[in-house]
Amino acid sequence: MVGITAYEGLERAGISAGQKVLVQGGAGHRWAGFDIIFDTVGGANMTNSFGAAALNANIASTVGPLEIDLSPAHFKGLSLHIIFMLLPMLSGQGRAKHGEILAKLAEIVDAGAMKPLLDDTAFDLDCVGDAYDRLTSGKAIGKVVIDV
Repeated sequence: MVGITAYEGLERAGISAGQKVLVQGGAGHRWAGFDIIFDTVGGANMTNSFGAAALNANIASTVGPLEIDLSPAHFKGLSLHIIFMLLPMLSGQGRAKHGEILAKLAEIVDAGAMKPLLDDTAFDLDCVGDAYDRLTSGKAIGKVVIDV
């Protein structure tokens, strides 16, 4: 689901070669001039996204519940794209698009152009609690995998 969301967000934001892209994951910043911002935090962080955006930039967000003054976005001519990955599943419309995205992502992975970041610690099904502890401790680097 994460792959579909990221792909759809960047595609809807109109990503192309040579653009500066910022993926907001919660860390503070003082950067500016990004052509595309992918905000996975939302809330007050959306103001940071507006500040980091170049004129006429695109912002894609996976977080919808928010009340915010859109004036900073207006004054920069920003386009805002809200990505709700579950919409095709809930509405029954656009499900084929998710299949197409998964097929494209599989091609990218098979070509070796993208590799998932996996935490080095291995867990089996008997150690689910330990895997959860590793994940919530903040020590995991990448996805925590449980072998079944």
